[in-house]
Formats: sequence, structure tokens, C-alpha cells
Amino acid sequence: MSGSRAGFLEKARTKRVTVAVIGLGYVGLPLAVEFARAGVRVLGIDVDGKRVQAINRGESHIPDVPSRDLAPLVQAGRLSASTVYPDCAQADAMVICVPTPFTRMKAPDLSYIEAACRSLAPHVVRGALVVLQSTTYPGTTEELVRPILEAGGRRAGRDFLLAFSPERIDPGNKQFGAHNTPKVVGGIDAASGEAACALFALLVPPEQIHRVSGPKVAEMCKLLENIFRSVNIALVNELTKLCERMGIDIWEVIDAASTKPFGFMPFYPGPGVGGHCIPVDPYYLSWKAREYDFYTKFIELAAEVNSSMPFFTVNRIAEALNRRGKPLLGARILVLGAAFKRDIDDPRNAPALEVMKVLRARGAEVGYHDPHVAEVSLEAPHDTGASPAPHLRSVPLTEHTVASQDCVCLAVAHSVFDIPWLLKHSRLLMDATGVTRRFPQGHGTVIRL
Repeated sequence: MSGSRAGFLEKARTKRVTVAVIGLGYVGLPLAVEFARAGVRVLGIDVDGKRVQAINRGESHIPDVPSRDLAPLVQAGRLSASTVYPDCAQADAMVICVPTPFTRMKAPDLSYIEAACRSLAPHVVRGALVVLQSTTYPGTTEELVRPILEAGGRRAGRDFLLAFSPERIDPGNKQFGAHNTPKVVGGIDAASGEAACALFALLVPPEQIHRVSGPKVAEMCKLLENIFRSVNIALVNELTKLCERMGIDIWEVIDAASTKPFGFMPFYPGPGVGGHCIPVDPYYLSWKAREYDFYTKFIELAAEVNSSMPFFTVNRIAEALNRRGKPLLGARILVLGAAFKRDIDDPRNAPALEVMKVLRARGAEVGYHDPHVAEVSLEAPHDTGASPAPHLRSVPLTEHTVASQDCVCLAVAHSVFDIPWLLKHSRLLMDATGVTRRFPQGHGTVIRL
């Protein structure tokens, strides 16, 4: 294998390496574009034929990848997309960036990884490098990916190289992307780790690559990063509930604590946590931990607190309406924002959707507006007996729309929202983001978490 490793390192050094990126979503497409920008040939694989066709026309479906950046790479032949895995036989390195959701029972759903690996396995050439980037529990690379890739008789470390390197894409982040975020790399052996470091050195300086002893460490690193956020968000969310009972403004408390120049990092309350990492990763680790007769009570408690915040948000709305002599049943509620965070178009696990589900289950008439998310699908919360609402479409944000609502719930503070205008025209505004604190109050009533 030493000869193959040396050949790979030389190809990477001279940028003659061909990289296949499996999965062209919010993680895979930015990565593919950065590899192409680095001067290497990139082949993208995705099961969505329409997405593949659009990419081959130079049209991006990801806000973080403007079409004006993608199109020149496609036109120059640096980047192309396909739905067929045999094309991967041309690749020296294959990076797997497929989703890793959880099931209704909060168990890991690794079907996307399994399907990608089974399709990829026959086309991994001798000496090629396979890197898993999808967030998952410690052991996935060696216990799931490796056996699938070895099923045809080849052996990792002898016939091909294998490593894990966690993705660190933060959708909507204008400062850090695939080209300047440090990489963590864990290979199954020394040769695999060295090759993976050489691959990612095409994107970031070598000093920004942190090599660890193996895939399990790299896999756990990613979980720690996201569970750290989950736990601290849960802490401030729980304190928010306490402060509400005590008549204390949690936002003022956080501002005061933030003046301490050491030993404190501000986290902020919200209607829950969303996206494909923070709400998911704690359950991946807690599920795996049970294999070792270990129960991650602290981590699961944080997830429980965060998952309760949509209900707390709705209760705050109901209490405010009651004080105005209006029951939640039959009330008209407009939710602003359906993405899982500010200024992106991704509604996966968005807290705003959970707020809408709970509002509907309690009899409110719910609409939403989001300039980035045209349509959402809602399912009724479990055991409520409420009928499902298959689809809602974003309604226009007009003075009449806002003024006709019994309550407007600001769930996501997109930068395009005119906050003074909302304060002026909303009879009752539930601010779950804290953004209204920077503006004078309008004619209506404002409540915050």
C-alpha cells in the first residue's frame, strides 16, 4: 500500500487528483465547489436527477453557493454532476456527504450512508481514498462503512484508504466555509490519515488540519462540538422559563453576564433548536452509548429541554391572548420564519414548524411568511388527534396581513424583516428571537421568551 499512498500524495500535491463528492446538498455542494476552485477535477454524485441537471447547467440550489460561482467551474470542466456511481471509478478520492437523520423513535437512520457505500463499493479503485463526512456516532466508519466497502474482497488499508473527517459547514455563515474552517481527520491507519490530510490540504493550510488517532475520535469530536451547543442552549432555555416566572428579563441577564471578559460565553433562548446537527447529534450518541450500558442523562435532558421550547412559546402566546380576552382556539396567528436559522432556506427540524404544529393542534388558524421558504409540510404532533396539514405556503407580508392577526410570532429574525414596521402594525407580537429589544416599541404589545 505504500506505493499507492505515495502515488496519492504526489497526485494531491500536484493537483492531479480527481475527487468524487457523494451527496450534493448543503454540505456536499460547497465542498465540491471548493475542491474545484482549488484546481482539481470534481465529480458530484446525487440521487436527485433534477438537482444534477441544474448543477450541470451551472445553477445552484444552495444560497451559500451562488450560481455565479458555480457556473464558471462547470463551464471550465472542473466540476460535473451525475446520478450514476460507475463514474466514481475515475476518482482518486471519494468524500461521502449524505444526510444522517433520525427516526421517529430518535434512533439513527444510517440508510443514506449504507446506500451510498453499497453503490460506491464496486467502483473504489486500488489506492483510492474514501472519506466519510456525514455526522454520525463513533464507530460508524469502522463498523458500518468499512465492512460494506470490503464486501467484494478488498481490504481497507491494503487495497484502499479510509478515513473520517467531520463536516463543519454552517449554513448562512459568511465568514467561515469549506475553504477556511480547520479540518479534523482520523484515518483507520497511518497511510489513510496521511492521505486524508493531503486531500484537505487542497482546501485549507496544513496547519489548519488536526490529525487524530483514528475515526472514532474524529466522529466523537463532531458530536462534542454540537452537543456543547445543545447543552448550553438548553441551560439558557431553562433559565428563560425560570426568569419568566420570577419576572426577570433573561435578555438583560445575558447582556449583563456577557460583560465578564473570561469564563462566560453567551447563548440565547429561542423557540427550540433546528437543523441537521444540533437536534439530531445528541440522540446519535445516546443511542450508541446504550451499547456500552451507559446512559447519557445530562445530554438527553438538554435535548428534552430544547424540544419543550415550542410548547413554551405557544403557552406564552396563549397567556398573552388570554390577557386580551382572546382564546387561542380560533385565534389568527402569523409565524414569521420557517427556516431553522436566520437568512437560510433550510426548514429541516425548524423550531418554527413545531410551533406551527402545536398552534394548529390547539385550534389556532396558522399562516406563515418566509421569503426563503416558499412551502412547508406539517404533520400533527403525536397523540394530539389533530388532523394533519400536508402543506402551507408562505403568505405575502402586507400591512393588512399583519394587522389582521391576533398575534404575530417572530420565530426567525431574517435580516430582510423590517422590525420597526412589524412593531408598528402588529397588535400583539411574540418575539422569540430577542431582536425587537433594539427598537422602540410600536403601537401594539410585545412579549418575549
